[in-house]
Amino acid sequence: MKTERLPPIPAADAIRWAARRFQRAPLSYGHGTDNAVDEAAALVFHVAGWLHSAAPDAYGWALPLGARRELRRLVRRRIDERVPAAYLTGVTWFAGHEIHVDPRVLVPRSPIAELIEARFEPFIAPGRVRRILDIGTGSGCIAIACAHAFPAAEVDAADLSADALEVARDNIRRHGLEARVHPRLSDVYAGLGADRYDIIVSNPPYVPQAMVDDLPPEYAHEPRMGLASGADGLDAVRRILDGARRHIVPGGLLVVEVGDTAEAVERAWPTTPFLWLDFERGGGGVFLLTLE
Repeated sequence: MKTERLPPIPAADAIRWAARRFQRAPLSYGHGTDNAVDEAAALVFHVAGWLHSAAPDAYGWALPLGARRELRRLVRRRIDERVPAAYLTGVTWFAGHEIHVDPRVLVPRSPIAELIEARFEPFIAPGRVRRILDIGTGSGCIAIACAHAFPAAEVDAADLSADALEVARDNIRRHGLEARVHPRLSDVYAGLGADRYDIIVSNPPYVPQAMVDDLPPEYAHEPRMGLASGADGLDAVRRILDGARRHIVPGGLLVVEVGDTAEAVERAWPTTPFLWLDFERGGGGVFLLTLE
């Protein structure tokens, strides 16, 4: 007896199916998406091999049987193993740029992307920026976005993790930025000598040690060293602040994300005039300081 072959279904139906599964599961969204529908769409486009720029036309395209099978597999892993979608697809987006990721690095999600897209204006004149340092570069997303935003600048992408720097090198290569973005193995400033920069930017670890284990299971797939930073979450921030004046040029900027530890930062440095930034697309806990 001949088996009837199931016909392909529109991508929009596949997205709705996956989103319903996600909505019924106790998932956490905080790794590049903030809702079930966007997460489902990311998986559907991935299994189909379509560019996200093909939307909205692609919603009416037929999803082949093989892609549907792969989608079922990834949806099961997302629910059963609580793996962030970006690790399932191996790719995410930051400041409009495609970034490849795996569990050696955090999934990019910093609101600093919005500041980079604005070329750090009005806080600095973009034309004067010649050197940028990204501390804790991870996937290299901030360093790469800065290099695209400042085509005349050299960017140092520093990280303590050799594994993370392998991922960063791969992304730098994919973006054709090897001549201007330089991976550097460095524990904050320790591997940078006396180098000085127009902009130092960092999304360092800032979660108190005791709180890391209380995060949703999705975060357990990320490298712990990219999240935890001492008893109060401020170990990395202390070192960034302590050494900043030796590495910023006059008129230069220091921009650091500290997330939910913003109040702890204010208490720890009560006389420091932090400028806390607002973002149109959401997010916060990012301060800016000048050398002066």
